[in-house]
Amino acid sequence: MTLVFHSASSRGFANHGWLQANHSFSFANFYDPKKMNFGALRVLNDDLIAPSMGFGTHPHDNMEIITIPLSGLLKHKDSMGNSWEEVKAGEVQVMSAGTGIHHSEINGSVSESLSLFQIWIVPNQNNVTPRYDQHYFDQSPDGELQILVSSIEEGSTDSSLKIHQDAQISRVNLSANTFFEYSLKSSNHGVYMMQVFGASKIETTALNPRDAVGISETKDFKIEATEDSQFLFIEVPVTFKES
Repeated sequence: MTLVFHSASSRGFANHGWLQANHSFSFANFYDPKKMNFGALRVLNDDLIAPSMGFGTHPHDNMEIITIPLSGLLKHKDSMGNSWEEVKAGEVQVMSAGTGIHHSEINGSVSESLSLFQIWIVPNQNNVTPRYDQHYFDQSPDGELQILVSSIEEGSTDSSLKIHQDAQISRVNLSANTFFEYSLKSSNHGVYMMQVFGASKIETTALNPRDAVGISETKDFKIEATEDSQFLFIEVPVTFKES
């Protein structure tokens, strides 16, 4: 098993006043040649957006973009006809930029900050027709893996949202002093795992809130939660051919 540890403090940080952003990978003014991507995972941003503020209209193409609000209210508008859709904490939003879209994202509250993860995954097919979707996920019982996003090629066999890549985004809650074993879909896959809150250990590596590890070259791995914890798993091909 290959394990690469990224501490929360090693992320790129930008304070724009209205936006406080932590970048797990090179993004905007943060550049680290050792942190360009993890396989097909290109971006994992941990953003805090001030009330009524946000990102003005801007373009994207040929990228799978996933947004997970942690607290607060996100409002989304795009060139596909979606007009200030509300995405609340507990929901997940996906957008296939494909041949090209323009969109805007703002904090829909005038009093509370918006905390969210934004994830970009390189697609396995370029120039697809742009698409948008969102879904609310109830919290699963402790120890039960909840799949949020999966490949569009797998079809609609569950409630997970779909993207154009052989990838899977999931999460699990663990109580203190419990274990969880994660099994990878493929030998060509790796998992970028973030400790959302709590504390844990993987073998001899200790993780605290917002620490992350990239894990590859293994069929599975075991996590020990040393405190009540939540984990986000982003499983992607570690070697892939861009379309």
